Amino acid sequence: MTELQQRLRQLNLYADRINGVFTRPVEDAVRTYQLARGVQGDTLGVYGPATRRSLEAETSEP
Repeated sequence: MTELQQRLRQLNLYADRINGVFTRPVEDAVRTYQLARGVQGDTLGVYGPATRRSLEAETSEP
């Protein structure tokens, strides 16, 4: 979960603490990312396989 937070931070979508907890701010950042990139296949706010593939392709490994 810290990797997700770090990748979202790379895109300036998440500015809260990197603590490995899927909080509301993380969910909101995931939702914002999905809407901005047109990610299909995952429920909004859910870090599923389609969102992960897209995010990993766009960011560097923390």
